[in-house]
Amino acid sequence: MPEVTARRAGTPEWVGLGLLALPTMLLGLDVTVLYLVFPSMAEALKPSATQTLWIMDAYGFFVAGFLITMGTLGDRIGRRRLLVVGMAAFAAVSVLAAFAPSAELLMLARALLGVAGATLMPSTLSLISNMFTDVRQRAVAIGVWATMFALGMAAGPVVGGALVDAFWWGAAFLLAVPIAVLVLAGAGTLLPEHADPQAGRLDLVSVALSLAAILPVIYAIKHAAAHGLDLSTVILAVLGTVAGVVFVRRQRGLASPLLDVTLFTSRAFSVALAVLLIGLVGVGGTMYLVTQYLQFVEGLTPFAAGLWMGPPALAMFAAAIGAPLIARRVRPGLVMAITLGLSVIGYALLATAGIGDAVMVVAGFA
Repeated sequence: MPEVTARRAGTPEWVGLGLLALPTMLLGLDVTVLYLVFPSMAEALKPSATQTLWIMDAYGFFVAGFLITMGTLGDRIGRRRLLVVGMAAFAAVSVLAAFAPSAELLMLARALLGVAGATLMPSTLSLISNMFTDVRQRAVAIGVWATMFALGMAAGPVVGGALVDAFWWGAAFLLAVPIAVLVLAGAGTLLPEHADPQAGRLDLVSVALSLAAILPVIYAIKHAAAHGLDLSTVILAVLGTVAGVVFVRRQRGLASPLLDVTLFTSRAFSVALAVLLIGLVGVGGTMYLVTQYLQFVEGLTPFAAGLWMGPPALAMFAAAIGAPLIARRVRPGLVMAITLGLSVIGYALLATAGIGDAVMVVAGFA
C-alpha cells in the first residue's frame, strides 16, 4: 500500500475548524449553564431533590454513556452526516427544554440532550483528524478543539446568569438554536464527509451493557444521597457492577469491540484517566457549590454571580491553553503534580470560607 503523504491544511480547513468549534463550545457550555439558572428554574418547576440531581446531571451522564456508541456509528454512516443529524436534534431538544412545563419533562429533555450531544464530540474530533493530516497542524487543531470545550464549560455560569436575569431560565437552552443554524448552513460546504469502510458492526448488546453498567450505579448514588443507604441502593450498585464485568468480558472476545479495554493495561493511560476523572468531578461539584453560595448565601442576582464567576472562567481558559504548552518543556507528570497541589490549596480556601467571604471562595475556585 503506498504511503499517504500528509498535506498541509489551507484556509478552507481552518475556516471549517472554526465551524467545528461552535458545537464543541456548546457541549461544554451545556454542562455548566444550569448552575446559575437553577434557582429560577427550581422556583418555576418545583423539582424534588432527586429530580434536581437528574436535571443537573442527566446531560453529562448520557453524553458519557453514548459517546463510544456514537463514535462507532459515525464511522459507519459518515461523520459529517452524524454531526448534522446530532446538531439538528440538539437544537430541537433544546427548545423542548427551554419551554418544559414540568420537572419530569425537563429531566427527559436533559437526557435527550445528552444523547444528541454524544454525537457531536466524536464527530467534530474525527473530522478534525480527517481535515488536518499534517501532525503539527493537527496538534494545533485538537488544541483549539479542547480549548473551546473548556471555554464553554467556563463560560456556562456567566452566560446562564446573564440570560436568566435578562429573560427567563429557559433562555439558556435557546443558545443552541443559532449555533445549530450556523453549523447546518456551513457543514455541506466547509466540512468533508468521511466514513470508515472497514468499521466493525455496531454491537447493540455492548451498547446496552455499557448503559447498564453506568446508569444503575449513578442512580444508586443519587438514591443514597436522597434516602440513605438502603436495599435499593445496594441492588442497583450490584446490578451496575455485574453489567460492567460482563461488558468488559464481552469486549475482550469481540473482533471489533465497542471499547478496547486493553488500553487500561497501560499504567500511564489509567493514571492519567483517573486524575482527569477526579479533577473533573471536583471542578463540577465545586462550581455548583460556588454558584449556589453566591446566590443563596451572598444574595447576589444571577447576573452579578455570573460576573463573580468571570475570573475562574478566565483561569480555566488560560490553563486549558497554557498547560499543553508548558508540558512541552516540563515533564507532564510534574505539571500534573503542581496542578493538583494548587487544587489542594484552593479546596483549603473553600473549606475555611464563611459568610461574607465571596472573594476567598472565588479565589479558591479559580
